[in-house]
Amino acid sequence: MNKQNSKYRWVVFASVLFTYFLIVSQRTAPGLITDQLMKDFNLTASTIGLMTSIQFLAYAGLQIPIGILSDRFGPNFFLIIGALLNAIGTVIYSLAPNGAILVLSRLLVGMGDATIWVNLVLILSQWFKVKEFVGLLGLAGVAGSMGFLLATVPFSSWISLFGWRPPFLVIGIILCLCAFLLYFVLVKKPKQIFKNEAPKVKMVKRQENPLQLLRRIFSTRQAWATFLCHFGAVGTYVGFIGSWAVPYGMHVYGLTRSHASQFIMIGLIGAIIGAPLTTWISNRIGSIKRPYMVVHVIIFISWAAFLLFNGKPPFYMLMLLFFMIGYGNGASSLTFAVVRKSFPIKEVGVVSGFANTGGFLSAVLLPSIFGKVLDYFHTSEASVGYQYGFIIPVIFTLLGLIGGVLIKEQRQEAKQTSEVRV
Repeated sequence: MNKQNSKYRWVVFASVLFTYFLIVSQRTAPGLITDQLMKDFNLTASTIGLMTSIQFLAYAGLQIPIGILSDRFGPNFFLIIGALLNAIGTVIYSLAPNGAILVLSRLLVGMGDATIWVNLVLILSQWFKVKEFVGLLGLAGVAGSMGFLLATVPFSSWISLFGWRPPFLVIGIILCLCAFLLYFVLVKKPKQIFKNEAPKVKMVKRQENPLQLLRRIFSTRQAWATFLCHFGAVGTYVGFIGSWAVPYGMHVYGLTRSHASQFIMIGLIGAIIGAPLTTWISNRIGSIKRPYMVVHVIIFISWAAFLLFNGKPPFYMLMLLFFMIGYGNGASSLTFAVVRKSFPIKEVGVVSGFANTGGFLSAVLLPSIFGKVLDYFHTSEASVGYQYGFIIPVIFTLLGLIGGVLIKEQRQEAKQTSEVRV
């Protein structure tokens, strides 16, 4: 019996997905307590922006190196270490005595988070057959969206009942237990179950030096198109939700923290719908570029609407805008569909890491720049600072739209099929 035919593979799938679900929740959960941290630690908006940015900077900066290392040494070790780093960072965050420790904790969380998606994909590819793999990746995307959903009303209610420290401490402890669970599920138990199976690790031996490969890929128009698409669709959504969405609802609309987090939940519903629906439309019309262009136009217009209404759209429109921005984030899975159709299988991992770096680079830049804008207008009415802050996601989504224009629709289907089916 091999891994891909064993029932045990579903234990692997459930363990990895549960860990991913919790880790994703910690990307945006700190955004629920932005105002509380500013008051408790006497922090400026710029410092809060730095905390969010440094987390996503670690994530973005490690994407390509983690992909290369995991390809060489295997994904299990890096997934376990990533979960442990995330756990330690979250525990430190819950116990932090000052702003410097808060920043350090978010750096550890970002480093741990950086290992998760790439290695999740590699582990699923080892344990599941090709026909199962694509569908399970879709479920992994839904698990990620559910993790974001956890960091809205449920986590906000938990914070309201017990304060902000206990919830983060409990999640950190659970993540620590997840790291040990992953070691047992991915390393120890398989050695017992498959002890008669020779350890076969299929590695793709690249014909060129990694630096030469990166230089060649980064010089292609298609790679930069995917980078810009992800830059516009993902980072604007993740960066804003992870830092300023809840304070925006509280300061501009006078909402409670729990009610403000409901707008994030609306965006997450859009994200959950966006991935399967846009992929279905793409398959129906036989094109990736056309539906993806429509998505980028929609999210550009949605962010621009905040400017048109001076930072305070009508309440009913606000719900629709959050939904459409979330939908665009979910539809960003088309970025990787472009990658798979455009590059040989041996290069897909590197290009996917490059594209993913684009998404989280904008998630790094947006909170920090947004915070500086809010600090600059801190003496004005709350909506004024946010009005000028919304110029940032408008510019970022314009770059995403340019990325959509740059995509070259691939026509050599026969050639691509022969490369992908290995």
